[in-house]
Amino acid sequence: MKFGFVLSKGNPHETLNLAREAEQAGWDGVFTWDAISIPGWSDVYDPWVMMGALATVTERVTIGAMILPLSRRRPWKVVKEAVTIDHLSNGRLVLPVALGVPDDAGFHAVNTDSTDRKERAERLDEALEILAKGQTGEPFSHQGKHFQVSEMTLRPKPVQERIPVWAVAGWPKAKSLARAIRWDGMIPMNMTEGANPFDPLKPEMVREIATWCKEHRERTTPFDIVIEGKSQDANDTDYVGSVAAAGATWFIESRWDEAETPESLLDRARKGPPRI
Repeated sequence: MKFGFVLSKGNPHETLNLAREAEQAGWDGVFTWDAISIPGWSDVYDPWVMMGALATVTERVTIGAMILPLSRRRPWKVVKEAVTIDHLSNGRLVLPVALGVPDDAGFHAVNTDSTDRKERAERLDEALEILAKGQTGEPFSHQGKHFQVSEMTLRPKPVQERIPVWAVAGWPKAKSLARAIRWDGMIPMNMTEGANPFDPLKPEMVREIATWCKEHRERTTPFDIVIEGKSQDANDTDYVGSVAAAGATWFIESRWDEAETPESLLDRARKGPPRI
């Protein structure tokens, strides 16, 4: 299992320092976050600028953002941004993606970003197809419902053969799951009736999801199952160990509580990831 840390609080300088400290403490990934405007959060920084900066102050860790709602972005621009960061990091970028949460990401405040779930899903799927085609270095076209591209060539190619995509998937929603297994990883959420999708997944559900992925995924390339949660220190291994045994390949330390501060995040990062 690999371990990531969400850089959820702090100004850019505090965030970059936290990333350096997390790398030194043995974490495998550092992740910023993507939003435009969140009620109650006065400072929201651009994730693409932050990921570029993270690439220059770290040497080993995977870099990404939790989570990128690609439905609101021009996919050809995303290709250029992502490939540039991939080169800056020498091939360490991953793209966690989702539809986005309208109330928390500013969708509702501007006239260009749809809050309709079906449309956001359609736009996300088209954006992912363009993202894949745009990394080949060859001419490509795309004639979709929401995006059209005619004989465009985007270069350079990424350092990686293709930048990995982790897609949020609501268990047991068929369309959501099908999207995730087309790519390189899944960030599962519990969408069963009456459940809180933001609660940590129970190990038995992680095992069920991992089994489903093995049975339904056609590609034979490596596939990540990414679980978010909180641990107290490197010795807090009960939950992390149980989801690892169930089939999870990444555990992302995600601390979003209002009580968290840049100082509390730094203290947790310095203690290192759970030792399992």
